[in-house]
Amino acid sequence: MSGIVFIISAPSGSGKTTLTNELRKIVPDLEFSISYTTRAPRGSEQNGREYFFVSREVFDDMKAAGEFLEYAEVFANCYGTARRFLGDAMGRGKDLLLDIDVQGAAQVKQKMPEAVSIFVLPPSRRELEWRLRTRSQTEGGQAEEVLRRRLQTAAKEIENYNLYDYIVVNDRLEKSTDELKAIVLSERLRRSGADLSRQRELLQTAERCRLQNAGERVRDIVASFALSAAPSS
Repeated sequence: MSGIVFIISAPSGSGKTTLTNELRKIVPDLEFSISYTTRAPRGSEQNGREYFFVSREVFDDMKAAGEFLEYAEVFANCYGTARRFLGDAMGRGKDLLLDIDVQGAAQVKQKMPEAVSIFVLPPSRRELEWRLRTRSQTEGGQAEEVLRRRLQTAAKEIENYNLYDYIVVNDRLEKSTDELKAIVLSERLRRSGADLSRQRELLQTAERCRLQNAGERVRDIVASFALSAAPSS
């Protein structure tokens, strides 16, 4: 194994967690870095499964000690990836999957330009709003202002899509999972120096997701966020 770092970013509500969980089921030798956060657990979240939930004091101490590969503050809560996960994965000959926001992704790419970055887009602003509202209802409801802020933040994050190597539009789970799988496996093949001639379909799927091939559909999605600054009633 080559020890590739894969970065996946997406606006809240885009289905990134579901996608990464599906990817980990079907792609071997791919370790997942669990982030540290100062926010409280939501719903059925458990410490050490979705996140490591720590106090602001503990997080600041880890930051001061240089324990984070990347960290960021989002919605007044801190998130960070511990450096030890990278070392542990490399030591076991595994690739590492980072589920981090655009701030953290920029930090990792600056330190590790060879890392592979993937941005997950919702199919439209309307669909993202629906997903956020549905999730809010299952979590006991959120104030309209919170939903508005999340959509505004999503619009700002999406503006950074062109800084990523690959774009995946999460409109259908099976298709999106197949695209993520193709990206990971094709990058492994290229870096291993293996014969690529027998993996044409896999490579073609990955190439369609490259930033330069994202095309008009991505521009339409980005435009849908620019057209409206607040959720519909």
